[in-house]
Formats: sequence, C-alpha cells, structure tokens
Amino acid sequence: MSLVAEFEIRCDALPLVGVAAAVPDATVLLELQYNHGNRPLFIVTATGGSRTATETAFTDAVDVEDWTLIGRAGETRRYQLTPALSFEEQLGDEIDDLAGLEALARTDALIERIEVEPNGWRQTGWFADRDAFTAFSSFWQHNAGFRLHRLTRDRTPSPPGEGLTDRQHEALRTAYELGYFDVPRRTSLEEVAAELDISASSVSERLRRAQTRLIRETVATTWPPLST
Repeated sequence: MSLVAEFEIRCDALPLVGVAAAVPDATVLLELQYNHGNRPLFIVTATGGSRTATETAFTDAVDVEDWTLIGRAGETRRYQLTPALSFEEQLGDEIDDLAGLEALARTDALIERIEVEPNGWRQTGWFADRDAFTAFSSFWQHNAGFRLHRLTRDRTPSPPGEGLTDRQHEALRTAYELGYFDVPRRTSLEEVAAELDISASSVSERLRRAQTRLIRETVATTWPPLST
C-alpha cells in the first residue's frame, strides 16, 4: 500500500531557497516542468509579500536566468522561471552522490507539493511503498538534512484545514472570535496578538499561512486560469 509523506529537506543549495530567504513574508510554491531536459522550467506561485521584492529576488538569484509573470489573482502571483543551472551544477558542491540524486528521479514517487523555505524545501509526496520512501529519505538524510513531519498510508483526502498546525488553528479561531474577519473589523492585529501573547508579526504570519492553505485546498482548485 502506498504512503503519503510530508517532510522537510534542509539544503541551502536547493533551487530558489535564496529567493525565499529574500522574501520571508511570502509563501513560495514550486512546480518543476521536467519535460524541459536537465534544466526543468520552474512554475512559481507566490502568495503575500511584496511583489516588487519577490521579482527583485528573482532577478538577483544566481539560479534564475530569466522570469515572466504569468498572471495574478489578488495577492497570488504565478511566474515561469528559466533556471540558470542544471541540478548537477546547482547541487554539485553540496551533494557528493550526484548519481544517487539522478536515481531519485526513477523512484516510484510523486512529489505533489514543494514549498520553498529560507533553508530548504518542505514537500508532500506519494510513495509506492515503504522501500520507495526509504530510498528517498535515506538519500537526503545522508546528503543534507531530512525531517519527517507526517507519514500515513494512502487514504481519502483530508477535510480542508486538516493540515493546519495547532498554532494556526488557535490564531484563526482567536482572530475570528475577536472579530478580526468581520466587516468592518471589530479588533486589530495587535489585539489578537495580545490575546495570544505573541507579536503582531507572528500572528500575521500564522494567519497568512493558514489562509493560504485553506484557499489552496478549497477555492484555488476551482479558479479559472489567472489573467495577466
């Protein structure tokens, strides 16, 4: 029976990690277009953060040759990026076993989500069996940093919000109960932060990540194509 895994790969050399570090207040999701040879195109979905800062980060990134804005919807923007480096060129100084990296492409696995973070990738993937997952996780444990968050057997899809952290649940519930989402708002971000005894910036990040996940699991699946 197949497995579903959510995990982190900690490796500063992974593509677009520098971009995520430059715009830490944005959520950066990556899709790889493998039909473009050894330099697969990047399709990036950026939510939140400054559009100018994000696009400046693309321009300055050593692993991006050029980029194009495909379209946008609210705070969500989609880009196509042409990589400046092959995976071997990008990871060669960090990973000794490049042959093992190539072998991962033949693993019976499907990575369905990549969130780029300032120090690596957070991914969700399907693996045909325990051996396939072990091959994948063992490679990254040996060559970088690997942290498993969740491993389950395949099952019916989780209800929306199932993947939220406890802190994100708490932030959403508190903000809702205090009237932060009312029109007009009955409370401020600072008041929500005071109730949770954390900083306003921390509340903002928790709410943004929670809202991004909920939108992706509900509304985003029914959106029409983004317009320019």
